[in-house]
Amino acid sequence: MDWYSVVKFLHVVSATLWVGGGFVLFLLGVIAERAGNIEEKLQAMRATGKLGDRFFAPMSMLTLIFGLVMCGFWVGFSELWIGIGLVGYAATFSIGMLVFKPTGARMGAMIAREGVTPAVLAVGQRMMCWARFDYAVMLVIIADMVLKPTLHDIGTLAGMVMVVALGVALAFGGRRQMAPSAA
Repeated sequence: MDWYSVVKFLHVVSATLWVGGGFVLFLLGVIAERAGNIEEKLQAMRATGKLGDRFFAPMSMLTLIFGLVMCGFWVGFSELWIGIGLVGYAATFSIGMLVFKPTGARMGAMIAREGVTPAVLAVGQRMMCWARFDYAVMLVIIADMVLKPTLHDIGTLAGMVMVVALGVALAFGGRRQMAPSAA
């Protein structure tokens, strides 16, 4: 086994933990939202907030570091798929730091001060919208890393653009409101 294989393995493991862990929490939030279960949705959001600095940020940074090491020593930075991956990483990391982290902190403070109010639920709903977009970007990053498109792969690149556009539409195209179920 060579060093490239070790670094690639570490890159894939950290990416799997980062993306997979976040997806499970996102999925729990969506299931709770569809069931009208406010407490379960808030529990998923609290878990996301607690794990953000302790788990998701370190895993995303390790993913980036191992990817940069592979590029720096073996692959280089001139391939289109490397650029797409880095732009995607920057987008999702920015969403985490500029949207999820402060929104989670604001929600926690609001709940501590006022309890679960319609205003808290509205903040949580905006967070879920951003999560939908974030996972569209992550899906594109995963496809990019596996398929390694070049400028000649028009179908693949068009598909990636369509996934991001669908993510935008699902995230910001309609207003969803969290309300308790009638049951």
